[in-house]
Amino acid sequence: MTARFEARGSTMFLLECLYRAGMDDVVTVEPATGGFAALAGIAVRRDAPPVFVKAFTEPPADDVFVAEAEGLAALRELGGMATPEVILANRELLVLQVLRPRPSSETFWEQLAHALAGLHTSTTHPRFGWHRDNWLGRRRQRNTWEDDGFAFFAQHRLLRWLGQPRVDAALDADDRRALERLCDRLPDLLPDRPACLTHGDLWASNVLAAANGRPALIDPAVSYMWAEVDLAHVWSTAPPPEAQRFFAVYAELTSLDAGWQSRMPIVQLRQHLAVLAQLDDDWGAGDQVRATLAPFRPRRQGI
Repeated sequence: MTARFEARGSTMFLLECLYRAGMDDVVTVEPATGGFAALAGIAVRRDAPPVFVKAFTEPPADDVFVAEAEGLAALRELGGMATPEVILANRELLVLQVLRPRPSSETFWEQLAHALAGLHTSTTHPRFGWHRDNWLGRRRQRNTWEDDGFAFFAQHRLLRWLGQPRVDAALDADDRRALERLCDRLPDLLPDRPACLTHGDLWASNVLAAANGRPALIDPAVSYMWAEVDLAHVWSTAPPPEAQRFFAVYAELTSLDAGWQSRMPIVQLRQHLAVLAQLDDDWGAGDQVRATLAPFRPRRQGI
């Protein structure tokens, strides 16, 4: 009963946001699932196709949805990825074209491998970052330009989460020192790769299908960064069995070395820390962070 009332309250809130934005042909809003930060729904319209809509009851900043819409445009225009059409983006609301559910087929994931490899290999950039900050959920993703990818990853993707209350509660002092040690050793742990345009939040739920059935991406947190931040997110977030072909095809298309899988826990630290900072139920992110940091913890004398 409580969940039903919460869903009804969410859809009414979205309906009111749409009316305030001038979309007065919306008849009703049906709840949508899959996201964790914002309220989301499918708006049924009287004289037009339905649209996907999401909003925050309390937006963390004025630019959250504008930055997301810009990220969708960048993936499409710079990297050739399919993304939903942006119908409206303002402080309060993001309205998008409705996409299709992702099919359960190896062919679909092979198509995604080709599209993602094309994105990563065609958008190399001399610097790491983006011209503005954007958002991972309700937390700002810092995109300050850096010439050095290791420095960028350490400062703006890993160490930036220290000081967040949930992160500090989950990691003890030795864990935090271990993270700093890992950051110091990044040039020894990861290959020196160029920056390219990355989606930045590429887990399976952010992969849907366009009207023609080809892969389409939603919910980006774009930046020019190592391509492996996208690969690690797919690898580390329980992709479906039919996705296994994706990794082989992507590795072949991008000439990945044989040791790429061993790097995934370190690259995925940035996402685990972001989840840890935002969610009470961290989906095991805390355990993953502590396991990855364990080899870098200070050794105790006599142990």
